Amino acid sequence: FVKQQPELNYRNPEVRAALMDTLRFWLDRGVDGFRVDVLWLMIKDEQFRDEPPNPDWDGVNPHNSVLHIYTADRPEVHELIRAMRAVLDAYDERMMVGEIYLPNDKLATYFGADHDEAHMPFNFQLINTPWDAQTVRKAVDAYEASLPSDAWPNWVLGNHDQKRVASRAGPAQARVANMMLLTLRGTPTTYYGEELGMENVPIPPEMIQDPPAVNQPEIADVVGRDPVRTPMQWDASPNAGFTEPGVTPWLPLAADYRTRNVAVQSADPRSMLSLYRTLTELRHAEPALHSGAYRSLDAGTDDIFAYVRSAPGGGSFLIALNFSERSHTLDFSAVAGAVAQVAVTTGMDRAGKINPGRLMLEPNEGLVLRLG
Repeated sequence: FVKQQPELNYRNPEVRAALMDTLRFWLDRGVDGFRVDVLWLMIKDEQFRDEPPNPDWDGVNPHNSVLHIYTADRPEVHELIRAMRAVLDAYDERMMVGEIYLPNDKLATYFGADHDEAHMPFNFQLINTPWDAQTVRKAVDAYEASLPSDAWPNWVLGNHDQKRVASRAGPAQARVANMMLLTLRGTPTTYYGEELGMENVPIPPEMIQDPPAVNQPEIADVVGRDPVRTPMQWDASPNAGFTEPGVTPWLPLAADYRTRNVAVQSADPRSMLSLYRTLTELRHAEPALHSGAYRSLDAGTDDIFAYVRSAPGGGSFLIALNFSERSHTLDFSAVAGAVAQVAVTTGMDRAGKINPGRLMLEPNEGLVLRLG
């Protein structure tokens, strides 16, 4: 994790050299790579000009009160990133992920014209995309279409700055979200606790820690990020196994930690964690899922996001995700034939052969079918 220091001027040769030496320090000790904080903000305007006011600012987050034309996505930042990448390339099997919030066309430039910048510019668009099947499908298709040749995609559904998936999309859809994350083409990134279905935790005013919420307590529920940073829920012991009993953690525990934790879900073959592990194992084992092609499908209803993953000689899978609270009977015989095998469902409650021509999807259900 490389934390960009805003007070440092990365145009300064001495500062830049110190950054490269820091990378080498950790690479020499065997780290696999770096997640670089706010990669697209590392170079500021050389003249340090004031940024213009944002005429559309809603008066909430002060960061949005100006247009960041002199501090974000400066063209010179790519030179710095290429220098960082050159350091990594001097070592075997190392990689760099960059935190970047930009639209597809600009995000794609951070792979580098010669694939010589970030291995994976973080793709955060699903975090802010409305949880609607066709909206999500369009976002996935658009991102896939924007990727440079041979660029490797990646997907993120949650992080330390955003609401948790189960709070954003609803607990029932959290399973669908995890199934999608682990079956799309590209590297998936999971924020801790999403594999359990952890939700945002209300933070009492006296326990608020996040600076934006401390500075604006009257709108802490809007700008505060503490609700997604609460202790990991390992077991039902005091403090959920996160820290020693009798210790007051930095942030409060979720009220449901005794029933929603790793120990409880590990013992339940139908739990969210069991689903996550099953999907991870399937992805690891199947070339179609870990490196195969992606193609979205028309399902005949706006409630369903469906797609095929396939690899030459590595089989094919149909993934159908129901984003609604309605059941649907679907016809995928044109792509799946007369019979397919259930690989996994979000409820972990179906198995055996199935007729893709009359595929029943229950409300909030996702299904992975092995084709052929």
